[in-house]
Amino acid sequence: MTGRLPFWLIKKTYREQGRFSKRGIDIHNVKIILREYGLNTVCESAKCPNITECFSKPTATFMILGSVCTRGCGFCSVEKITPFAKGGSVGIKGYPVPPSDDEPLRVAEASLKMGIRHVVITSVSRDDLPDKGAGQFANTINAVKIINKKATVEVLTPDFSGSFELIKKVVESMPEIYNHNIETVPRLYKKVRPQADYNRSLNLLRMVKEFYPDIITKSGIMVGLGEEKDEVIGVMKDLRVMGCDVLTIGQYLMPTKKNLPVVKYIEPEIFDYYKKEGEKMGFKSVESGPFVRSSYNARMI
Repeated sequence: MTGRLPFWLIKKTYREQGRFSKRGIDIHNVKIILREYGLNTVCESAKCPNITECFSKPTATFMILGSVCTRGCGFCSVEKITPFAKGGSVGIKGYPVPPSDDEPLRVAEASLKMGIRHVVITSVSRDDLPDKGAGQFANTINAVKIINKKATVEVLTPDFSGSFELIKKVVESMPEIYNHNIETVPRLYKKVRPQADYNRSLNLLRMVKEFYPDIITKSGIMVGLGEEKDEVIGVMKDLRVMGCDVLTIGQYLMPTKKNLPVVKYIEPEIFDYYKKEGEKMGFKSVESGPFVRSSYNARMI
């Protein structure tokens, strides 16, 4: 889809929204802290449209395990492993670096320095690692709970290839919220998430709920990729069957020219419809709107 964005997708600046606070007036301070601790955020890597608002609060979604992903999802602008780098030398461009032993500590200390009270931790997919990065997630959760004691923790993980033991390793560190995005409807998986599997993602959420029923489970859907309304409703029903508690639904926006095109800009009324239907299904919380992202306003849940 080409042409100008519809009016409901014109993002106001944080100042225009009338929500600037003295505490969050300088987003550059957030970036300075992130650079000081050598940390990545999905906010920057995925070119999130909410970055100014979130950094001004301040809040951020820390992206651990480097900045190079081993998967090639069509919607994502995070750097992907390049063909010449596969099996190549560590350290060359386009090749994932080994997990850093002090990264969990750096995330914890940065979250404390930024004054974050709800820490969101995500990662690139690391299919090249024996544990797919599950150990680094567990270590980071533990570090945050020790250093930033008043903070709650939310993780947004890859699927760990559906491994029971790897999912359990993360869950046993007791994040308050476990998020894994379903992203789209089954029919579009080959185009949108070619290395993922719809049922594998559903089963991950089921396993988390079975391990620890008190952990809040969460998932997210992008719309505007060519799905039909009844397909979205079908995904919502499948998520509820798996015990998913919280759902986010947002408009897909093409982050770069290399990504999948937007098929349709979804009207605000349709987002309202999804929210009402989700509430009827029994989700504890449904955030549905054009600018909603999986960790947007996560601390409000």
